[in-house]
Amino acid sequence: MQAIPLLRSTAPLQRVGRIEDLEFLVKESEVITGRSRRRFVIASADRLHYLVHWRSPALVVERIDDNGLVCDRQLLLPWEFEHHPLAEAMNSQQLFATAVGPEPGEGANHARS
Repeated sequence: MQAIPLLRSTAPLQRVGRIEDLEFLVKESEVITGRSRRRFVIASADRLHYLVHWRSPALVVERIDDNGLVCDRQLLLPWEFEHHPLAEAMNSQQLFATAVGPEPGEGANHARS
């Protein structure tokens, strides 16, 4: 399968297929960076970005605008998450996790193009 053209010019992305994968990726980010969150991208025409924080048993899902600012925040229990756009994107194989590293706007070097 070819790389998705929409994603070719960005840092490596990892497809997220299950909620367990999402939980693992958020926790992996916390172990590596010390921040209990991870950025996810919906591979659609709008390329929506979200930060997800795992606060067992709930998820904190923040919609991020083009400037990296939080424009919406939701606290979702597992049965509520299944109706969120992230879950719909995951079911459609359109949800991707960004590489672990500085968020855009953090640090001197930015990997985002």
